[in-house]
Amino acid sequence: MAETLTEPETPPRQKIDGARQRLSDRDGFLAWIFLVPTVVYIVVLVAIPFFLAIAFAFSDVTSGNPSYDWVGLENFYRVFDDAVFWQSLRNTFVFTVISMALIVVLGKVLAMILVADFKGKWIVRFLVLLPWTTPVALSSVTWLWLLHSIYSPIDWVLRNVGLIEDNMYFLGRPGLAMGSIIAVHVWRLVPLAAVIMMVGILSIPDDITEASRIDGAGFWRRMFEVTIPLTFPLIAVAALFGAIFTFTDMAVVYVLTGGGPTNSTHVLASWSFVRGIGGGDIGQGAVIALFLFPLLLAAAILILRAVRKMETI
Repeated sequence: MAETLTEPETPPRQKIDGARQRLSDRDGFLAWIFLVPTVVYIVVLVAIPFFLAIAFAFSDVTSGNPSYDWVGLENFYRVFDDAVFWQSLRNTFVFTVISMALIVVLGKVLAMILVADFKGKWIVRFLVLLPWTTPVALSSVTWLWLLHSIYSPIDWVLRNVGLIEDNMYFLGRPGLAMGSIIAVHVWRLVPLAAVIMMVGILSIPDDITEASRIDGAGFWRRMFEVTIPLTFPLIAVAALFGAIFTFTDMAVVYVLTGGGPTNSTHVLASWSFVRGIGGGDIGQGAVIALFLFPLLLAAAILILRAVRKMETI
């Protein structure tokens, strides 16, 4: 009697491995798996707070009375009548424009230094990144001591050198306080911009640089006709990050001056926090915070359009 031949059964372990292998080959499935954390992050920490801010802007919600009552545009009228709001809006533009200009220029200079070939450049790169990797609160507290009205070591050095006779009171005078805030903010963000631009400089083919040198192009001509045009998209990215971090930054202002003296250094982010959280008026705080959105959107659109134009040239 003939025996029926049957194929040996696949071990369960091999079946599981085969299923995993087929699953890992499905690009669409893997794409969604990798996108889920990003989507959750955006929804939970961006979308929900944004829509809550819109809802609170049209309500009378306060920290003492969380009940929601519709008040229409009353919070907007109250914010528009607030002189500190307009001062904060002006400070935000001044803070952002000056900071972005300094971040881009100094970041470019620092990037050119970091790509140079010299001994110990890895240690220098590590030290350059320290301001960016240091927690903003810790670095701001350090600068708060350095700029102290009485015990500032900067004042001590300037007095002993003979440049000043009395303390500068960096954080006690409106003009010097805003300048100090801008300087600390630029100090924090220049390393990030330098690293981004350094990647662009290193990506320039060597034959292009050598050809420009053979043609007799000097340093400045190579800079403006070769390096900057080829790295402009990354320069724009650095400017975009600088704009975003500058528009939304309140830690430096809050730690160094708290918005003083006499509310002269408040920006929109810090004034929104003071009114909404410190003052308990959630509705007005939400209205002030919402003004950051169109400013950020306009800055992002302008920079990205500039990048697109450069890519099509």
